[in-house]
Amino acid sequence: MRDQRAAAEAAPRRFLTFRLDGNLYALPSEHVLEVIHVPAVARVPHSPTALLGVANLRGTVLPLVDLRALLGSHGDSAATAAKAIVLDAGQQVALAVDSVDSLVPIAESAIETRESELSAREGELLTGAFRSARHDEVAKILAIERLLGAAFTQQPRAKRQSRGRAVAQGKGSAATSAPSKMLVTFEVAQQEFALELDAVQEILPAPAAVTLVPRAETLVLGVTSLRDRLLPLLSLRGLLGFPPAPASDGREKVVVTNVGGAQVGLVADRARTILAAADSSIDSLPPVLAARTGGEARLKAIYRGDGGRRLVSILSPEQLFREDVMRRLGEGARNETSRGAADSTRRAEQTFLVFRLGKDEFGLPIDVVDEVGEVPPKIARLPKTPKFLEGVVNLRGDVLPVVDQRRRFDMPAADQLERRRLVVVRTDRHRAGLIVDGVSDVLRVPKDAVEPPPNLTEQIARLVRGVINLDESERIVLVLDPSELLTPAEQERLDAFQRASREDA
Repeated sequence: MRDQRAAAEAAPRRFLTFRLDGNLYALPSEHVLEVIHVPAVARVPHSPTALLGVANLRGTVLPLVDLRALLGSHGDSAATAAKAIVLDAGQQVALAVDSVDSLVPIAESAIETRESELSAREGELLTGAFRSARHDEVAKILAIERLLGAAFTQQPRAKRQSRGRAVAQGKGSAATSAPSKMLVTFEVAQQEFALELDAVQEILPAPAAVTLVPRAETLVLGVTSLRDRLLPLLSLRGLLGFPPAPASDGREKVVVTNVGGAQVGLVADRARTILAAADSSIDSLPPVLAARTGGEARLKAIYRGDGGRRLVSILSPEQLFREDVMRRLGEGARNETSRGAADSTRRAEQTFLVFRLGKDEFGLPIDVVDEVGEVPPKIARLPKTPKFLEGVVNLRGDVLPVVDQRRRFDMPAADQLERRRLVVVRTDRHRAGLIVDGVSDVLRVPKDAVEPPPNLTEQIARLVRGVINLDESERIVLVLDPSELLTPAEQERLDAFQRASREDA
């Protein structure tokens, strides 16, 4: 027994050595999972400076931590770091370092642990040090869990209170006074068309390449893959009797809908808006048009917006196809359903509106989005308003506060303004417009595809509700909690501003 204990004490420990700003550091090998190239990351709003963002590591959401910032050093790790060390430090994290040196065995007796001998610099937390024979210099062993704990105050994961009920109640009361339908509008041949939001499963960027179908009609553009399923792509230009587009401008969108029980992708020239259309502004198709057999027969109704100056043709998916096509689609859907019914029953889905700020993508639950439109050319800027408040706009008679989301997330101003969008969201407390760089998709994913956010700080835990890891397209979407887009203090200031606005009115 004594011999076994002595052998254990004599067994060398293994350390991974690496460099940062020319200094040699080490970590115990038992904490190291792997070493990778520094991955692309999605920036997390209001995160500590030590968090570079979250990355996708083979389908796992991985926080990327700036070791230089942990140690209190200055420098641009995003530009100089070449490697990332993936660790198991209570949860999986990756450390961005300049370079990785070697894996070395060190006898326990060769490790210096006396604080007086460690020569720790300001910001360094060490558990020991040893002399590297390879470099003839001292390698400092970092107390990585203490460093992470000092930078990130992890919070116990509390169960979120559901705000969907309050949002639904708010929408329900509005619907009682003014019945409306949510429409998704898009452009085809410079004309605006729409589908009811309930009929739209997703809106995605058109794929760069599709698989062509031999002997298919000209309106059949081909097939693509959508989460391990084949999705036929059909031209809305062809279905509506318009000539093909002369050239692609990269703004085409695929509107995924269900036709006769089958999933199809309708390719539009570009997406326009999501809006709440009052029932009183939706007219049935005039009989003289409904009786025709051309493109007019594809229309279901007409929406009159902006006092009748904006006419939007509302489509019905079932009216887009001939009767024989609908029959074939229905037969195919029944076969597909019989094969995948068990899986679809198990996997409930959620729908999100995905918007962009710079290169980062964020998602909001679709049920809190009232509408999406162009940023009004005139936003009234008022004195003595909160810094984050861009101003107010008159949205069909309602005074709507407008928040510049870039400014709210401490990002620089946008270079391109022409594609910005105004996303009108409603929570149990506020209704406001968020200025974003653009809207990417309406995305529908299984509920179990929304992963918990990194448990790093209380603010991140409040703001980020989950992470959608789109492994196929190498995208990461941070799902935001709409009720936490403003801090409690900012919400109080917005409350005061809205009260004053109502009193002035």
